[in-house]
Amino acid sequence: MIYEYRAYYVMPGRMPDIQRRFADITMKLFKKHGINVVGFWETMFGESNEMVYICSYDDLAHRDRAWKAFMADPEWLAARKASEANGPLVERVVNKIWRPTSFSPIQ
Repeated sequence: MIYEYRAYYVMPGRMPDIQRRFADITMKLFKKHGINVVGFWETMFGESNEMVYICSYDDLAHRDRAWKAFMADPEWLAARKASEANGPLVERVVNKIWRPTSFSPIQ
């Protein structure tokens, strides 16, 4: 099992828009394409424009297949275009692929 940490740094004033896109569209498409979301977090103290989530995959090949399918999905492409009609939602994305240590309670 591997995990992917993804931090989205959202454009000023656009946090409600990106959260709505995830809630209404993206989560359904993630499930369709085998992207398992472990959880979402929003910052309570610190940078207020940050939203973080973690996904789990069987291995890197699973991650690559799932993301390629998701990024090519016509429903995603249309939803992204519509949600960004007034400009981009995300300033930048930081992602990291994590592998659990041998002593990690979560594998």
